[in-house]
Amino acid sequence: MKKYPVYNVKAEKVREVDLNPAVFGVEVKESVVHQVAVAQRANARTAIAHTKTRGEVRGGGAKPWRQKGTGRARHGSNRSPIWVGGGITFGPRKDRNFSQKVNKKMKRKALFMCLANKANENLLFLLDKLVLEDGKTREMVDVLKSLKKVLRLKETRNKKQETRKDKDTENKEAQKTKKFDIKKYKLSLLVVLPKSDLSSAEANKKVFKAGRNLEGIKITTADSLNVVDLLRYQKVLMVADGLKVIEDIYLKK
Repeated sequence: MKKYPVYNVKAEKVREVDLNPAVFGVEVKESVVHQVAVAQRANARTAIAHTKTRGEVRGGGAKPWRQKGTGRARHGSNRSPIWVGGGITFGPRKDRNFSQKVNKKMKRKALFMCLANKANENLLFLLDKLVLEDGKTREMVDVLKSLKKVLRLKETRNKKQETRKDKDTENKEAQKTKKFDIKKYKLSLLVVLPKSDLSSAEANKKVFKAGRNLEGIKITTADSLNVVDLLRYQKVLMVADGLKVIEDIYLKK
């Protein structure tokens, strides 16, 4: 496979790495990815809607009226499903099971397909390291600002508010000194840190804290990658050490 560049937080190319063809060189099959993604969403689903049967509805202990002699139909309980306020016959229940079984090899294959697709579409970006001193949101914004060209971030503009005259009279020097407003960029970025072990827990905690307030960004670790996250976010910014973690964890036989 081709050499893949690794950048630092200043958007400088520091080295190149070889991507493992066993992970990033697999053939992408949409049907496999779709099946794993549907199964993952189904397994995360919980049954919230719950209706009560006639045995769970409160009341109804006494017979509404005597069996014979009233001229009305016989009834044993006013909690019957045919009564207003009674139990529900075929309503949704909280004991429903939506889980789907997918083989472990199939899940790993689908994960590799998603990673391979990101690499093929040039939507995978590698960083040598990502360390934030204070865990402030401003620090994460500064990192994204310096990596703006590497990540190919494009500013979203409101065409209705813009006029031709404003474009022609815009001062170039003022444009250079303009502040970087993260809200003007429609982000869809998955930031992947190496591993959630005790040695890097404190450093990862600051990165998680710095990125949790930014819309369109999710921060995860290489040992927690999944198909749904890779499909949901357009671009992947991964710390280069995460490549080895992926190989160690997901290439096990």
